[in-house]
Amino acid sequence: MSNDIIKLEHIDVTFHQKKQKIKAVEDVTIHIERGDIYGIVGYSGAGKSTLVRVINLLQVPSAGQITVDETVLYGQGAVQLSAAQLREKRKDIGMIFQHFNLMAQMTARENVAFALKHSPLSAAAKAEKVRKLLELVGLEDRADNYPAQLSGGQKQRVAIARALANDPKILISDEATSALDPKTTKQILALLQDLNQKLGLTIVLITHEMQIVKDIANRVAVMQNGRLIEEGSVLEIFSNPQNELTQDFITTATGINEAMMKINQQKIVKNLPSDSILAHLKYTGAVTDTAVINDIYKQYQISANILHANIEILAHVPVGEMVVILSGAAASLEAAQTSLKEAGVELKVLKEGSSEC
Repeated sequence: MSNDIIKLEHIDVTFHQKKQKIKAVEDVTIHIERGDIYGIVGYSGAGKSTLVRVINLLQVPSAGQITVDETVLYGQGAVQLSAAQLREKRKDIGMIFQHFNLMAQMTARENVAFALKHSPLSAAAKAEKVRKLLELVGLEDRADNYPAQLSGGQKQRVAIARALANDPKILISDEATSALDPKTTKQILALLQDLNQKLGLTIVLITHEMQIVKDIANRVAVMQNGRLIEEGSVLEIFSNPQNELTQDFITTATGINEAMMKINQQKIVKNLPSDSILAHLKYTGAVTDTAVINDIYKQYQISANILHANIEILAHVPVGEMVVILSGAAASLEAAQTSLKEAGVELKVLKEGSSEC
């Protein structure tokens, strides 16, 4: 049996507006394994929300095949389930959204209970399930509060509890942290990660921020203009992006662009001495535990002025980068660069010193 819980194969979604045909999604194939936290990243209009609405047929595709948990939902140009079967299948797929979609006139408890309206459980069993769900998301003490009495993060926790009411196998998060401040975003992401581990929940994250994917996802797909342009493990994508747009997302997520703007304003960089280079170093895994900068000083007498350094842990693997001025004799500089590359460090010279400085 395949470990894929979601298989989207050659998905097209075409909208007809007046006399125009708009391809929102074009020939996209994605396989998501059970227990994955899978990020789909793209700017507005990339087609990511449309693609994800295909998973539970809130958006019927124009072509392709959709398989969820071994059941073909759509194929050969038609929905393959009856209306009743589709309703039942949709219980396996919970959804949370940017603006929470809570009912203002209901308390937190009532909002969660609403999802159990058609459940065969007794009233007492429903009440106990709602209590446990609010406890699971850390809101047991807010059960009788109305949405207006809750913060944005608390509202999203209620929405998550409601999405979990029917014991789904999959949770879709459609820009669910976009309306939240950075601290609350981290708390909600930590909650999603916890639910993924505790419940074995497969989570599909739609976002325009690679930072969110970096924080909790294990795989990522990048979309642009309705097409899938890159896909792989978060470690692969961050270590070796193949596409310019992916690189753009990553430099924003790691903060290197912002760092470079400040670095380029420094006097030492503007007037880089002739015996120096400004270099960007990237390294992964065991290399992060090695004193490579110290080694090149000892071996080649190359001094290092570190202007920026950062280490992330992606999928339990350390990934680091550094912007550094390396200074020394020309032959030693060449030898040191070769040594760093042989040690597994990706090195890019950003600027060479000039004798005119």
